[in-house]
Amino acid sequence: MDEEQFKGSWQQFKGEVKNKWGRLTDKDLLEAEGDYIKFLGIVQKKYGDRNAEVNRWAEEWYERHASIFTKEAQSRSKNRT
Repeated sequence: MDEEQFKGSWQQFKGEVKNKWGRLTDKDLLEAEGDYIKFLGIVQKKYGDRNAEVNRWAEEWYERHASIFTKEAQSRSKNRT
């Protein structure tokens, strides 16, 4: 997953990830704050042996939503010019 795209989708992602994976707290998500590498580290600490499952879910979530974020980014870019 591209780190910039992950950061751009963070607000939507964090709500869904918290609902799906209940061990992730508000504090955990605040610590990660859109940083994919930090997010992966927190997942490793919280889920250990299920780490790969959480990561796969995150990748699949992003793939399902990628077109939305691409359109939003293009729209923001057009508005700047």
